[in-house]
Amino acid sequence: MSAAWRLRLLLLFIAAVSAAQTPPQDAPFVGAAPPDTARAFDAYVRVTESRLDALLQSRDSFLWADSASRRARVRTAGVVVEPRNGRGDQRVNGGLAHDWVGATFIPGATTASVLAFLQDYDHHKVTYQPEVIDSKTLEHNGNDFKVRLRLLKHKVVTVVLDIDSDIHYRPLTGPDWQSRSYSTRVVEIAGAGGPNERELSAAQDHGYLWRLNSYWLLRERDHGVYLECEAVSLSRGVPKPLSWLIEPIIRTLPKEALANTLRATRAHLLSGR
Repeated sequence: MSAAWRLRLLLLFIAAVSAAQTPPQDAPFVGAAPPDTARAFDAYVRVTESRLDALLQSRDSFLWADSASRRARVRTAGVVVEPRNGRGDQRVNGGLAHDWVGATFIPGATTASVLAFLQDYDHHKVTYQPEVIDSKTLEHNGNDFKVRLRLLKHKVVTVVLDIDSDIHYRPLTGPDWQSRSYSTRVVEIAGAGGPNERELSAAQDHGYLWRLNSYWLLRERDHGVYLECEAVSLSRGVPKPLSWLIEPIIRTLPKEALANTLRATRAHLLSGR
């Protein structure tokens, strides 16, 4: 491909991304999921949670690494992330529901040590940087937490989001634990960290993330801890004229975020050991 054609493609790419970032003036929604999209996502979540509840009744009770061969693969690879269904997302009435599951193995760890690490939300801005640039515990009552994270996402464009979540931990059989996290507020931030920082209104943000649920399992076995997470999120759908260009970006972000979270968790727990 000639240099001239590469330049033309680059300019087309930049123009397409800029168009995707500017909501049309007549858009009925941007920042908040419309009712039909929210209902479709809630229906997807109900099916997901029914499946997870059924899994917890089984002897192994793993979200994904439910066989000896898969657990061996996780131990060998360190971190494994895969789409839960199909290619990892599906359209839901104007939005995209993303569903990825990942697992890691932390040799020598205990669920107690992993729990203490995960629940130290005030220090997540240190553990998970640069993707988490601020974090704080808003409330803590027993096994229940309310937390706020400021996330930085960079994939061609840079996006900063403030996310409030309700998180509930539940003990299982023996030393094993489960947690479920539900976002209660997702706000896109413009000019983050600068003098003109502001929250974008629902009519201004770009719908990169509307909802985020995370389902964690901590299972102590094989002289260590298997840590699994299924992340289910909702984003705005992409206009069809730009889908060939923008959708690959949107579709890779949830996978990369989950993989980076598991890698950072494993690395910090191993270094602390």
